[in-house]
Amino acid sequence: MSFLAILLALGLEQWRAFDWRSGVERTFVRYVRTLERKLNGGTRQHGVLAVIAAVAPPVILSALLFWAADAVHWLLGLVVNVAALYFLMGFRRFSHAISAIVAALHANDLAAARRALAAWRGGSTADLGSSDVARLAIERGLVDAYRQVFAVLFWFTVLPGPAGAVLYRAVVLLADEWRGPVVGVEPTPLVQSRSEFGMPARALLIALDWLPVRLTALSFAVVGDFEDAVACWRTQAVRWATQEGGMAVGILLAAGGGALGVQLGGLLPTLSGDPDVRPDLGLGDPVEADVLPSAVGLVWRALILWLLIILLVTVANLVP
Repeated sequence: MSFLAILLALGLEQWRAFDWRSGVERTFVRYVRTLERKLNGGTRQHGVLAVIAAVAPPVILSALLFWAADAVHWLLGLVVNVAALYFLMGFRRFSHAISAIVAALHANDLAAARRALAAWRGGSTADLGSSDVARLAIERGLVDAYRQVFAVLFWFTVLPGPAGAVLYRAVVLLADEWRGPVVGVEPTPLVQSRSEFGMPARALLIALDWLPVRLTALSFAVVGDFEDAVACWRTQAVRWATQEGGMAVGILLAAGGGALGVQLGGLLPTLSGDPDVRPDLGLGDPVEADVLPSAVGLVWRALILWLLIILLVTVANLVP
């Protein structure tokens, strides 16, 4: 039933994206901020309590809803699973964002490409060239594909019903909201208080990411340039450990850059004039607009590989 739920949810999401999804996420973030105001005492112990208070209600509620529906009829359980995945996955969001950037770059409209990237990724894009825009689009696309598709599918198949998928997306939002100081940026008092308080949420996300991020990187290698992807993963991923997203993002970008044969990471221009120094990942040619469809294709092929594996596991479980 998991395979059928995944297939139906992906089909629905490609047909029509769930427009209220961002509203559901904002509602959860508001709840998380309320918990922080009430529970943030600046210690890890307070952070542990806050993580439990934030994550337990949606996970338990989704599990109970699935078990109640499945007890009535398996089709109702399937509907609950499909609805949960439809609300939680965001494959279309990332693929359409890249398509908008590709169209703008092909039309030589750098300003439109910058606006599309800023609307998707956030942050200032005013000083970025076309190669920078394309590079950041691939980086954000690989991370979004993992956070919103591959990791969600992994935890959906591991835990019963939609509980695993709900758990993962809730922890991602939680860790992002309670993130610690950013390297190279002077922390504010609020961020300083979050450093210890948010550590349990970040530690939980690292634990949840450990296996699925490596399986995703391996799938990029299988459907791309295997030798270069594995070599970049082994030698370069650790360089990203102190950057935003940590080791998990480093693994994705190193393997993805190697699989595509392009250079990710590296220097970025900033408004201050001092470049943002980031580790070099991947190998091969600098990213150009023509590579963006290949990045989407890499993710699609990896997703098909995952679906085939899930189908084989499902069939094997059905065989007496």
